[in-house]
Amino acid sequence: MDTLEFPSNAISNAKYNAFSFIPIILYEQFKFFFNLYFLLVALSQAIPPLRIGYLSSYIVPLAFVLIVTMSKEAIDDIQRRRRDREQNNEKYEVIGLIDPIPSKNLKCGDLIRIHKDCRVPADMILLQSSENNGEIFIKTDQLDGETDWKLRIASPLTQNLSLDNLKEVIITTNPPSKSIHSFLGKLTHNNRTSPLTVDNTMWANTVLASGSAIGIIIYTGSDTRQAMNTTKTGVKTGLLELEINSLSKILCICVFGLSIILVACTGFTNQWYVDIMRFLILFSTIIPVSLRVNLDLGKSVYAYQIERDSSIPETVVRTSTIPEDLGRIEYLLSDKTGTLTQNDMELKKLHLGTVSYAGDTMDIVADYVKDGQDVKHSIKNSRRDLGNRVRDLVTTLAICHNVTPTVDDGELTYQAASPDEVAIVKFTESVGLSLYARDRHSLTLVHEATHQAIQYDILQVFPFNSDTKRMGVVVLDKKKDELWFMQKGADTVMSKIVQQNDWLEEETGNMAREGLRTLVVARKELSKNLYETFKQKYQEASLSMTDRDKQMAKVLAQYLEHDLQLLGLTGVEDKLQQDVNSSIEILRNAGVKIWMLTGDKVETARCVSVSAKLITRGQYVHTVTKLARAEGALRSIEYLKTNKDAALLIDGESLGLFMTFYKQEFFEIVIRLPAVIACRCTPQQKADVALLIREFTKKRVCCIGDGGNDVSMIQCADVGVGIVGKEGKQASLAADFSITQFCHLTRLLLWHGRNSYKRSAKLAQFVIHRGLIISVCQAVYSISSKFEPLALYQGWLMVGYATLYTMAPVFSLVLDTDVNESLATLYPELYKELTEAKSLSYKTFFIYVLVSLYQGIVIQGLSQLFTGLDEALFTKMVAISFSALIFNELIMVALAINTWTKTMFFSELITLAIYIGSVPLLSDYFDLKFIVSLKFFWQTLSIIAISLFPVWATKSINRKLRPPNYAKVQQT
Repeated sequence: MDTLEFPSNAISNAKYNAFSFIPIILYEQFKFFFNLYFLLVALSQAIPPLRIGYLSSYIVPLAFVLIVTMSKEAIDDIQRRRRDREQNNEKYEVIGLIDPIPSKNLKCGDLIRIHKDCRVPADMILLQSSENNGEIFIKTDQLDGETDWKLRIASPLTQNLSLDNLKEVIITTNPPSKSIHSFLGKLTHNNRTSPLTVDNTMWANTVLASGSAIGIIIYTGSDTRQAMNTTKTGVKTGLLELEINSLSKILCICVFGLSIILVACTGFTNQWYVDIMRFLILFSTIIPVSLRVNLDLGKSVYAYQIERDSSIPETVVRTSTIPEDLGRIEYLLSDKTGTLTQNDMELKKLHLGTVSYAGDTMDIVADYVKDGQDVKHSIKNSRRDLGNRVRDLVTTLAICHNVTPTVDDGELTYQAASPDEVAIVKFTESVGLSLYARDRHSLTLVHEATHQAIQYDILQVFPFNSDTKRMGVVVLDKKKDELWFMQKGADTVMSKIVQQNDWLEEETGNMAREGLRTLVVARKELSKNLYETFKQKYQEASLSMTDRDKQMAKVLAQYLEHDLQLLGLTGVEDKLQQDVNSSIEILRNAGVKIWMLTGDKVETARCVSVSAKLITRGQYVHTVTKLARAEGALRSIEYLKTNKDAALLIDGESLGLFMTFYKQEFFEIVIRLPAVIACRCTPQQKADVALLIREFTKKRVCCIGDGGNDVSMIQCADVGVGIVGKEGKQASLAADFSITQFCHLTRLLLWHGRNSYKRSAKLAQFVIHRGLIISVCQAVYSISSKFEPLALYQGWLMVGYATLYTMAPVFSLVLDTDVNESLATLYPELYKELTEAKSLSYKTFFIYVLVSLYQGIVIQGLSQLFTGLDEALFTKMVAISFSALIFNELIMVALAINTWTKTMFFSELITLAIYIGSVPLLSDYFDLKFIVSLKFFWQTLSIIAISLFPVWATKSINRKLRPPNYAKVQQT
């Protein structure tokens, strides 16, 4: 086998290398306008005519931002490389070589021996197992999120070959594919050919759960299923950051305009463009580089608080860049099974058409089963017939599945890909027919009443998949020498396979309305000639390398899947998650529009929606199903144009039709509805819905799910939430936030989302205010100095202003809360204000601009009025102006705090002490003799009073006359 054409098996999850690290980091930082602006300002200081003050005052803040960002990214990437290195250097035994070799050096065609609990290093075909029957179990939770063990089978052509003969095997496969549930190939040895399916594979990153195995590598590195299903999600940017970026552009235009006006007032001299640039640099603090630092540090605080919240234990923040978006969600897209429900299945009902069994009447089923295979003649014929029908149904349920009993730590457990099947097997055990043993070729049941073992040979298995929606087996009853084809599946497909009946559709609807997941169970006896003919045709179809699945399905339908005897229906209950109904009601009151996207049937979804209060009492449910033609499809949803309080229930077929032909018209109507339930959805449909809602609404969309089939939807959302559930951790690992219960979502949004958004909005505005006010002071001084571009505050005053003297109090705003926890949940309507973006808007921005303009004029204007503008008095004027500036900012922060904490109090006190303590070290900028005079104190206090009183008075009066909603509920 030529290995040169195949990729290396070395894996790399690193985002950077030595050459790309700096360029990528710089791009990610400077794609934001305010970072790019400050970079240009800093670079301008390398030009002597443009240099103002110390170069360090411009370079140090920018360098600090880059160092923090680069350090964080470098540490994350180093950790990724370390994990990659450990995985790449894992040693594996290669048949034919003396020493084990690292995983990264493995090649296609290598024969590898793998032992229990070892990771599979590449995509492989299982050739031999330590078990005589060629079976092994693998764990696939890191690949598909499912925790159940999967059965894999060695090809019968290779199971008993010697190691030397294994080297002569020829494998033919289809090209690399993303699908982890399908595979086409064939194995040839000594002119004998055997088909290869997914049951013969071991995908990379799965783990061998039992015994040992020998496999041959068929795909390596980027060609493996695991690599092809690993998508590098883009960096998510929060809505607040985008809004701030827009505001910074307005500030830049204002700075540029102000610079031109100041130069124009002096007349455009020969060096007018240099003067404009110098003014731009002087006013550069209007767009503070510290804004990004403060926001990033704030996000880290929010993530820490979320993960340490005892009310939502085991919550994990995987994307720390978007916690503010938790407070801006307007659409919630949720999976059903395992998300709204527990994915804890229990068979609750059997229906045989004329009679049903549930609850206490299940004891009757047990009695029929325990009576044995033959009912006594003394029993009436009607009861005898009913008993036989019950036993036939229970026996079929006990045989027709893919459940394997295993003993783990001395305890019997059942392994299966579907929890429904485990629930059914546990039910048959509870009524007296237990699954004792099962392998690829045989199955043994034990009749508990008689302790009799009943053995069956498994001749064929037709596994369940989302396309066929059914599974079946062909078995040989060894005692009676009877061949049976048994099948169970969804009513939509089974109704066409079973014999004519008049009750199936009605009863499946009734059971679905009870919230039960239904399966139709049927069987028929086969003649040996028919089976042999089928076997031959099926074998030929299984060797085809083109349209293999279609050809196999065609043979199956032609010979087996028709005229089956309908035995009955099973109803399996999946209980609601804890507090789901109250959580959904709270979210609806918070203004969140909720969509449930599920692969389940229409009636089951409707029932769960009602019980979970997704559909409210008395709410009209507009149902659209089985649309087959695009013509006239829009008429089916015309009712919703004028009835916006109705809920929509639509199946996947109809949804797909609308998304293909009437995408815009459909979403313009349904995005206004309070609830939408989409049934029979594929994973890709879920993802497409999320993307289209984002596209048409421009609102924040949150998606929540628990299984591997929800990953695409979660990754397409603005905010993805994964639930750690029975289907594994794949959704959790792919999500931005991981929780353990759906009900935790309400606290995540209504409390942590509220705090994150409100705090960051206030923090951003204060950082901008801090930069604006000092720039206004500079502008007043420049105007008073005959429009000369001279620096008012220089060197360490500029550096200290944004760091030691104001940073801690301003940053302490990330601990502020406007309402307490109980009120945030008691009044979910408060959440609606957050989605209206009132905390940071053009209105609030311009209010802060006006406040900064007023305070800057007062502080600098009165400072100049008290001291004058003579050069000899410059240090006195700067001492008053800068001190008033610092005290003004500290008091402004204090006025903005709603709920004081110790950290806030001490940040104010310690910062004040630091400023006072550092004054003696600022002799280059201040007149120290003047600072200790009484004149300095009364002048500074006067300036502060005039600067702050109108702001405080306006805020107090406005709060009295027009209190915000959160203030109203605090007073109740």
